[in-house]
Amino acid sequence: MTDTLSLLKLRRSVPPQFLTAPGPDADQLDALLTIAARVPDHGKLVPWRFIVFSGEGRAKAAGVVAQAFAKRHPDARPEQIEFERNRLQAPVIVAVISRAAPHVKIPEWEQELSAGAVCMNLLIAAQAMGFGGSWLTNWFSFDRDVLDAFGLSGSERVAGFIHLGTPSSVPPDRDRPVLADIVTTYGA
Repeated sequence: MTDTLSLLKLRRSVPPQFLTAPGPDADQLDALLTIAARVPDHGKLVPWRFIVFSGEGRAKAAGVVAQAFAKRHPDARPEQIEFERNRLQAPVIVAVISRAAPHVKIPEWEQELSAGAVCMNLLIAAQAMGFGGSWLTNWFSFDRDVLDAFGLSGSERVAGFIHLGTPSSVPPDRDRPVLADIVTTYGA
């Protein structure tokens, strides 16, 4: 219990530019995704799925992003296009895809929150395994050409791209909210 609490107290994001190889190998990734999937899921709908980008697939996906950016910004300079390509630079990136849909008993909002819980479980498990991670979306999470190229249906959305790797350095921790500013007690 103490180890879990210590991990949660110190958990922090590591930006992708500070994530280097090695990333999780196939067995580690299977373990991470298994842990990520252990979230509240009202109705057992599994309203999310994963897309893994690593190796040549990650490079191909980065090319898709760069091409979409160039298409939308025909006056973009080469260094701007390269900047967009480098948004997918971590050794392993897992897209958590929300498949939330209308249901007779389970609100879509609950299904979307379940996808968010998957993202958080994945980050926590990665840190416990010794990796760093970051949960991002970016503009291409909402770009239909990119989503089509990545195989998302018209009803699916990106809950987050989880960037995973070995931290080359960890930036200093950010300020955290003061509890007195965010906690109220009902009826008091």
